[in-house]
Amino acid sequence: MSSIWRENIEIPKREPLNSDIETEVAVIGGGLAGILTAYFLQKQGKKVVVLEAKNIGSGQTENTTAKITGQHNLIYHSLIQDFGIEKAKKYAEANKKAISEYRRIVEEEQINCHFEDRSAYLYSTEESERLEQEAHAANQLGIDASLTNETNLPFNIKCALKFNHQAQFHPLEFLKEIAETLKIYEYTTAEDIEDYRIITEHGSVTAEYIVIATHYPYINVPGYYFMRMHQERSYVLALKNAKQVNGMYLSIDQEGYSFRNRDGVLIFGGGQHRTGENSAGDKYEKLRIAAKRFFPESIEISHWSAQDCMTLDGVPYIGQFSSSTPNCYVATGFGKWGMTNSMISAMIISDSILKKENSFADVFSPQRFKFSASAKTLIEDGIQAVKGLMTELFTLPEDEINQLPNGHGGIVEFEGHKVGVYKDDQGKAYTVSTRCTHLGCQLEWNPDELSWDCPCHGSRFDYRGNLINNPAMKDLSNNL
Repeated sequence: MSSIWRENIEIPKREPLNSDIETEVAVIGGGLAGILTAYFLQKQGKKVVVLEAKNIGSGQTENTTAKITGQHNLIYHSLIQDFGIEKAKKYAEANKKAISEYRRIVEEEQINCHFEDRSAYLYSTEESERLEQEAHAANQLGIDASLTNETNLPFNIKCALKFNHQAQFHPLEFLKEIAETLKIYEYTTAEDIEDYRIITEHGSVTAEYIVIATHYPYINVPGYYFMRMHQERSYVLALKNAKQVNGMYLSIDQEGYSFRNRDGVLIFGGGQHRTGENSAGDKYEKLRIAAKRFFPESIEISHWSAQDCMTLDGVPYIGQFSSSTPNCYVATGFGKWGMTNSMISAMIISDSILKKENSFADVFSPQRFKFSASAKTLIEDGIQAVKGLMTELFTLPEDEINQLPNGHGGIVEFEGHKVGVYKDDQGKAYTVSTRCTHLGCQLEWNPDELSWDCPCHGSRFDYRGNLINNPAMKDLSNNL
């Protein structure tokens, strides 16, 4: 099912690119980060185009819980230890400014997007020590935060950390309005970049500056982002007739949940795992059982899932794509905090293109990590391995397929080969290669989503082999 943000909203469709064009700035990716970047640059007189592989807002932007908050789980204590107090303070200030920028844009543009001030809470039913550490760190950095044991949750807690003056909104209502005057080409996939020229199947775009805001960068070299990120999935139910919690809540416990309301509907989430590690399934079912325990009268009206890029140190990569590409920028690794990080990305990247100083850009710089020259060899070897793996196609005997029950998917082995098979409820079988088209990792079946997921870098494919999530750029082979 689609998220509740897609209900009762019509975003105008845009035509695909149909010729070779030139522009000052080309933004690849029509999610909130890309659209905000284009919005800021156009406001400053830059000629900007946006290229989107599907429809704008159709990726992570429509699957968010839409919390606009600088409370990014237990991050500030770690930031002070790993980065020092000055850089940790810059991270906090960047998020504070991101929230205020949303408020400013909503007011100036008079956008009706259900923007509401809300407090954000980290809570635990098991402990208080880590929350006390985080509270101390937050206060050191000037964040308006305090500890409490009083919440509107449907159960008792041990402790909670409250951040004041945070916000929530309807992300697609906001996106629709700020995208209204932008030049956007939908169903236009950026297949490659050659110097300052973006290649698509419908034409090319030559630009002075290129911004890659595609959730996960699809270009392996340079940058090597696949070596410094993994992806995680999480699951959400939308419930009617559930208690109003009057805030945005996230548990720090291993099996905890998140809560937030939207117009009488409770958004109830949990069940996170690394992409490609959900062979047992039942993530939605476990949420449903918990929902009935906490809210016996509740009714599920929708469910959906999200996928997030997780960096090595918990801080996004925002800025110059690599040391060898001075006019190419990237925004990725947002963790589970895409709303504030999208705004931070737009501020940092637009400031850089406009030659303006940005006081917190260095904290998020992708150049804070360096890789040896041997990384290029590693990539080339991986690509060659994939080429070999993808040629191992053969016909799977009918009796092998029959071993799999209707309504189930899994890997079938035959004569030393592995093939992915899904059988629908009517018994029709769909067979695909189990090798990811990114770098050849073996895919795993996700029964909750009926998808083939890569545990290495997070690419996902539906049961027919069609690409869902990058960094892969090609569908799976399914002519087995």
